Amino acid sequence: MLAALAPRRRRGAELLDDPDVNAAVRTRSLGDVARANALFGGAHAVLAELGLALARLPAARASLLDVGTGLGDIPRRAQALAARRGVALSAVGVDLAEALARAASGDGFAVACADARALPFPDASVDFVTCSQLLHHFDGEEARALLRELHRVARRLVIVSELRRSWPAAAGIWLASWPLRFHPVSRHDGVLSVLRGFRRGELGTLVRDAVAREAVVRDRVGFRTTAVWAP
Repeated sequence: MLAALAPRRRRGAELLDDPDVNAAVRTRSLGDVARANALFGGAHAVLAELGLALARLPAARASLLDVGTGLGDIPRRAQALAARRGVALSAVGVDLAEALARAASGDGFAVACADARALPFPDASVDFVTCSQLLHHFDGEEARALLRELHRVARRLVIVSELRRSWPAAAGIWLASWPLRFHPVSRHDGVLSVLRGFRRGELGTLVRDAVAREAVVRDRVGFRTTAVWAP
């Protein structure tokens, strides 16, 4: 039964992976992603793991780097969560797309335009490093290179959140995209993103191969899976 719900992992190209995609379309589509994060568990998966870490934090200040930040919806929610816990959380995002970096910056939140596989930050320079729904865009050595960069710059914890691959998840995002009026690019890429996602064992193995750490891997609501480890 479980095997029937887990299609083989796809390698197709998402439309937004094309660097020449119109900037307005890219920004609109990432707005759809932010809404999906709020409605279907993408933001909750990261915040649930961060909340556990904040409960153990021995200081009232911390820093966070969100890699592949899109429009910055998750780090902004992280700052609000930390504030409720009495922690002043400074957050910075990284995204490869200049249009997204410009759109996301503001209100004390800065975004660096950079490749996630070569982050422009020193070793162990950020307390928490988060990466949501970016890893599935990479395969093989490129995926391991991304994980090594997250590991390199983190001082306390790395939180990777990914889509959990299944037929129900793929069907669900396709069906939900219509009443939510997602852009056709968002609809195409949303379904393909699910089919490029990870099962729990796959994600744990990839982290182990990349950084030689045993991550705590959990399935989260909304067909999300998180991997968390301390560098």
